[in-house]
Amino acid sequence: MKSIAVYCGSSAGTNPNYIIQAQALAKAMVAQGLTLVYGGGRVGLMGTIADAVLAEGGQVIGVIPDFLDAKELAHKGCTELHVVKSMHERKLMMADRADGFIAMPGGYGTLEELFEVLTWGQLGLHQKPVALLNVDGYYDLLLQSLDRMRDDQLLRAENRAQLLQSANPEELLAQMMAYKPVQLEKWLTPPIT
Repeated sequence: MKSIAVYCGSSAGTNPNYIIQAQALAKAMVAQGLTLVYGGGRVGLMGTIADAVLAEGGQVIGVIPDFLDAKELAHKGCTELHVVKSMHERKLMMADRADGFIAMPGGYGTLEELFEVLTWGQLGLHQKPVALLNVDGYYDLLLQSLDRMRDDQLLRAENRAQLLQSANPEELLAQMMAYKPVQLEKWLTPPIT
């Protein structure tokens, strides 16, 4: 693994630990020689993790749609900054450039990006690790919902296990490095006759 896409808020939120953990994740990534791939913004947790990776001497690839660049939200200090035409193009380029994915605290956009790469993994479109940095239990209720999906047999146990999680950045990166992709021949249950 050489690069990780990090999905997170364009706001910093109200919990100061979100910023502290974004900085800790940046430090852990740079210590392992991992490049940050992210949404290209200079604000919120996005800006925090980019600034922290750069401050540690790491590489940052930003991908931002032109309508956000036009609002002067792009981080001009990125090692590489790609300005694309749409959110769809942004997500595809980020996924192509990343060897793994981490969602930190964020809102709708973070969840949408997380579930898209999880679904792509479930469908066999990639075999990259997908993980949550579960800062202060931010994703606990989401994890309970996913467990309910598994328990109600709407999500296979193997696919539920695809989503790694930890509150500790170093532990999370270790899980990602050790990740073995799910090998299922099909993901739909055949009809009962």
